[in-house]
Amino acid sequence: MKKKAFDWLYKGLFFIVAAILSGCSQASVDDGYTAGDLSGINHMADSGVNSFSVNGYGGAMTGNTCCIMLPEKWTPELKARIQWEVDPNPNVIFPPLGTDEFRKAYEQHRTKYQQHSAIINIPQYGKERCGLTVHFLACNQVKVTTACSGYGTSGYPIKDPLNMKEPATCPVK
Repeated sequence: MKKKAFDWLYKGLFFIVAAILSGCSQASVDDGYTAGDLSGINHMADSGVNSFSVNGYGGAMTGNTCCIMLPEKWTPELKARIQWEVDPNPNVIFPPLGTDEFRKAYEQHRTKYQQHSAIINIPQYGKERCGLTVHFLACNQVKVTTACSGYGTSGYPIKDPLNMKEPATCPVK
C-alpha cells in the first residue's frame, strides 16, 4: 500500500514540476504573449529587498522566478508596474530564533519595512528577450531590462554598480 502512495506522490510531483517548467518556456501563448523569467538585482548596500512584483507577477531576488508574461511584440506604451518591500536594516541581529524575545524584536523590526511602487517604461525589445530583470537602486529608483546577457557583461544595458550607498539627499521625483 505504501508503494502505491509513493508512486502517486512521485507522479504528482513530476506533473507539477513539468507544468511549472513548461510555463516558463519561451513558447508563445495564444493571445500574443510569451512567458519569461522574472528576477531582481539589489544594488543597495544598506537595504534589502524582501519581495517584489511586476504587473502582478511575483519575482525573486535569488535566481529566476517563473513567470512574467510579455507581449511578443514591444509597443511604446508597454509599462512595468513594480511594487516592492524594502528592509532598511537587513543585517539586524535578533535574539535566538523561536524565543519570545525573537518574536517581539522581529515584530518591532518589521514595522520599519517600507513599501514602494513605480511605473516605468519597458525598454524596446525584439524577438530576443529573456524575461524581465528589475534593478533596485538607491533612492527607491528602479530600472528594468529584457536583455539575455547577464549583469556585468559588456552587452548588458544597465551599468549601475552594486553596493550603492544611499546619498544624504535623493533627487526629487
